[in-house]
Amino acid sequence: MRLTSIAQLRLPFGRLYGYDVAVSSPAGALPLSFDQRRHVGVGERPGAWMGVSFRLAETLSKDDLAAAWLAVIARHGTLRSVVDPGDGDGPRLHQVHVGAGRWVEHPIGAGQAVEAAVRDVFDRRCTPFSTPSHRICVLETAAGPTVIVAADHTHVDMWSMLVIVRDLVAALRGTHDGAGPVLPPAPDFAEHTRALTDRPAAPEDVRRRWAEIMHVGAGGMPVFPLPLGPSAPHPERVEVRDVLGTAACAALAESARAAGVSTLTSAVSAMTAVTAELAGSALRAVFPVHSRHDDAWHDSVGWFITNSVLESGDPEPGACARAVKAAVRLGSYPLEELLRPWGGMPATPGMFAISWLDLRRLPVRVPPECLDMHYVGASIATDGVMLWFILDESGLHLRCRYPDTHEARANVGAWLDAVVLRLQASARAPQPQP
Repeated sequence: MRLTSIAQLRLPFGRLYGYDVAVSSPAGALPLSFDQRRHVGVGERPGAWMGVSFRLAETLSKDDLAAAWLAVIARHGTLRSVVDPGDGDGPRLHQVHVGAGRWVEHPIGAGQAVEAAVRDVFDRRCTPFSTPSHRICVLETAAGPTVIVAADHTHVDMWSMLVIVRDLVAALRGTHDGAGPVLPPAPDFAEHTRALTDRPAAPEDVRRRWAEIMHVGAGGMPVFPLPLGPSAPHPERVEVRDVLGTAACAALAESARAAGVSTLTSAVSAMTAVTAELAGSALRAVFPVHSRHDDAWHDSVGWFITNSVLESGDPEPGACARAVKAAVRLGSYPLEELLRPWGGMPATPGMFAISWLDLRRLPVRVPPECLDMHYVGASIATDGVMLWFILDESGLHLRCRYPDTHEARANVGAWLDAVVLRLQASARAPQPQP
């Protein structure tokens, strides 16, 4: 499964349909998490969604797909909630009832790329204050249907997109088997938000560490260590690079095991060494970690990602392992209270973030019915650098988004080149003999 952007997704040509669900007026109030509030606080905008696309080998009726989609919505409470901007007290999250609707064709204009048509739909329908802020589309082609699902980030993370696809396919199977597209309810993300308030307060050493991080960053989050050009949002440049194939990935994992560390640690070691060589500084980056603290949340949909900071100045594997462990611990406590002295998590120009997702370790699997599956990111303007590593049965690839300036092309490109080459060299290095 690959991670790409809507601009680089290669969709087949066909007739594009989207399903309009019926949505009731807002009812009961729900709690907004710290990260949800930060996201919707930026305001209504396009490009705040994330999605997934896949092909199905067999044809299916749009009625069956709609019924399966409604079953997914019925299972996950966050898909039955909407945000309004509020009055003076800020954004508010509300419950709604979502019911059956109708399919609407979205015409693809003459000379318009299919990806551009899909992007237009999601940019209009999957915004922070849309009701609802998610949508399912299907491309009907002679080779079979391609399904594309997207939702505003308020309600989903990358793990959640896998849950949505798995549940959608399970509901379709039920329809085919005559059992109906019924899915058992899953724990609601709003309960997770409430549960976070009951977690123990962060210990004093964690508070001190966050204070140190914010002091080093002059009150801001870590930034990319090389120049990116003018400090303003620019149209994004997205690079997707194949780093290691299956055999090379296994060799890197074996090399890491021989050093007593993880594959992630090996990647951190490579990035630490490259950052020292090219920028003369330690590796400092925002480091997303998941907040599914127990198994109860593994099958839920929501924004179960919080942020930490990874600092690594020594490429030695043991030192990098300690840096990763420290970052995970730092992100294990609710951020709202910890970052309150700085007004929350600052939107720092040039911010640098590194995400690692090993799909082989997740308790959710891509259903075999789903072919050519992709995570799909929206196209945005950006002033920072976001790097994702995706590891699955086919190997390791990365996706990097950065501002499309001459400086960023040169500096981020050179940094990525060096990291990829170092990882590939590590995978080829001879293993120590027992």
